Amino acid sequence: MAEQRQEWSENPATASESPLSGRTVMITRARAQAAEFAAALEGFGARVVACPTIEIVAPDTYAPLDEAIENLFGYDWLVFTSTNAVEHFLRRLEARGKDVSELDSLRVCAVGEATSERLVAAHIHVDVIPQKFQAEGVFAALETYLGGREHFEKLNFLLPRAAVARDFLPRALEGAGARVDVVPAYRTVRPETTDRARVEALLVGGGVDCITFTSSSTVHNFAQLFDTRDLRGMLTGVRVACIGEVTAQTAAEYGLRTDIQPTEFTAPALARAVAEFYSQRAG
Repeated sequence: MAEQRQEWSENPATASESPLSGRTVMITRARAQAAEFAAALEGFGARVVACPTIEIVAPDTYAPLDEAIENLFGYDWLVFTSTNAVEHFLRRLEARGKDVSELDSLRVCAVGEATSERLVAAHIHVDVIPQKFQAEGVFAALETYLGGREHFEKLNFLLPRAAVARDFLPRALEGAGARVDVVPAYRTVRPETTDRARVEALLVGGGVDCITFTSSSTVHNFAQLFDTRDLRGMLTGVRVACIGEVTAQTAAEYGLRTDIQPTEFTAPALARAVAEFYSQRAG
C-alpha cells in the first residue's frame, strides 16, 4: 500500500489501479480553484460533480488593506494563511504602485506549501512555513523561529486574510505582546449560480458516494444552500471528506461525522486520502 500511495502521489493518472472507478465525488470548492482538485480525483478514476459553495470576491472596502500597504515600513512580519490572501494582497500591492521588493525588509510566514510556492514565484522570500496549518501550529512555529514567547514583545504583524476567519492567531500574538493588524484582503460568499435542485436530486437519489469540504466556509454555505443546521438527512449514505481538523469540527456542528481526513491540509492530499479510503474498502 505504501508503494501504491507513492505512485498515486507522483502521478495518479498512471496508477496501476483506479481506486475511485465507479465512484462519484462532489466537490464544494470555489469554481475558480476547483480544476486541479477535480483533475486529481479524476486521475484516481472518480466522476466529479461540482457544487461550488463559495466564491472569492473583493472585500467590502480596500481602505484597511491600502493603508497597511502604504505603511509597510511599520511592520516586522507578514503572515499569509492561504494562496487567496497572497493573490489578493499582491494584486492590491500592484494597484497601489508598489513593488514586491518593498517586502524585503519584512519577515514572511506562509501557511502551507502552496502559499509558500506562490510567494516564491512572485520573488518574495519566505522565512517560516509551519508544519501544522491550524492557527495554533502557526503561532508555535513563529515562537520557535523567534526563540521564545518573550521575543514577540513589540513586534508588528500584518495579517491580510479573509474578511471572516478564526481569531486564535491574532489573539495569541497579541497575548504574547505583539501588535497585530488583521486586514480583509478578500471575502468568501455563496455563489448565486449553484444549481440547488440538481445537487439535491443527486444526493437524495444516491448519486454521490463522497462529498469533500475544503474549508469551514464550504460547510457553512452548503448548509445554507439547503437552509438547514443538520446535514445528516441530506447526506445519508454519503462519505464526508474534510481537508483538516477545523473543517471537520465545522462539519460536526452540522451533525456530520468526518470519514476521510488527510494528515496534510492540502487539496492534493485530500484527493489522495479519498482514493486511499476507497482502495482499502475494496481490498
